[in-house]
Amino acid sequence: MTKDRQILVIVALGTSQTLAWASSYYLPAILADPIAHDLGISSNWFFAAFSAALVISGLLGPRVGRQIDLVGGRSILCTSNVILAAGLALLGASSSLWMMSGAWVLLGVGMGLGLYDAAFAALGRIYGGDARKTITGITLLAGFASTIGWPLSSFGLEHFGWRQTCFAWAAAHILIGLPLNLLLPQTERLIREHKPEPKPQIVIDRTMVLLAFAFAAAWTVTAAMAAHLPRIVESLGATPAQALFAGAMIGPAQVAARIAEAGLLSRYHPLISTRLACIGHPIGACLIGLLGGGGAVLFALLHGAGNGILTIARGTLPLAIFGPENYGYRLGLLGAPSRICQALAPLGFGLLIDLLGGEVLIVSSFLSLAALVALLLLNVSRSPSKEVTIQSMP
Repeated sequence: MTKDRQILVIVALGTSQTLAWASSYYLPAILADPIAHDLGISSNWFFAAFSAALVISGLLGPRVGRQIDLVGGRSILCTSNVILAAGLALLGASSSLWMMSGAWVLLGVGMGLGLYDAAFAALGRIYGGDARKTITGITLLAGFASTIGWPLSSFGLEHFGWRQTCFAWAAAHILIGLPLNLLLPQTERLIREHKPEPKPQIVIDRTMVLLAFAFAAAWTVTAAMAAHLPRIVESLGATPAQALFAGAMIGPAQVAARIAEAGLLSRYHPLISTRLACIGHPIGACLIGLLGGGGAVLFALLHGAGNGILTIARGTLPLAIFGPENYGYRLGLLGAPSRICQALAPLGFGLLIDLLGGEVLIVSSFLSLAALVALLLLNVSRSPSKEVTIQSMP
């Protein structure tokens, strides 16, 4: 595939991923309260439905990944646009708790079909073991999902209301996301219609368990901070303005770290950069603990940088360790615990903040360091052929 064609894939998929994340995962931060108010329900019910959607997307992960391994990701990602559009349209039309919950069921299915794991699997199917650059490329663009999505949702809410905002996001999936995903190259089917391939037997060995644990621990922290970072830094002495500015710095920090990963760190095995990413949050927690509210921006920058690299590692590290065979299915297996932990993290950390205040960063730092320990138990060695291999330490 030519370089120009590869750039087109990166731009198209990166843009469609930005839309997918902005209109699903990042939507509740802006619209949860007005929707709950108009429907006459507690915002906790809204977030419960959102959490259920994340669980649904996690449970779908292995099946979606397996399908992408077999037929490629183009049709799967295009289907996600249609389902996400339907879910957003139903959300915009909701007049009761049950309609809103049904909308999040659809959105959960759409997220399972259309967020990073599916996109990474599609790139693995297209480029095989050379997918690292394209995975990094789409995360560079989609790293601005919250930076773009939150202001657009806020603008729509202020000028048109939450219902029209949902309808606008739904239309964007059909008019923008679907055409962009249709630009992805088609891949040859790996099975014949009359002879389905048996389900692959992927051994859940020590390496798989360590990776799944590391990703689950790290993404628990990511989800918790996405929901509660302003509240946490304010409890440590930051003013509301400092907290808002700190939150705004996470997106740029993520993108800057991904640029570094694409440049300086690209010469190293992704396990190295993933280990480095795990220490960003604990170091930032130490700084804000020492400096108080004045360290909020430093904390956000370090947390964001680590999270930016971890997002790439979610796709590149399994590819580097296991290779492209059954890559999508393996991503689904590794990602399912992470999605479930992401669903539970906002509620769990909300309860912990009520008890611990800003000291909840001790818990999040422990989780980040636990992920680091799991990654340190994977040993990088070189085979006689000079190829990098990974194996579990005895």
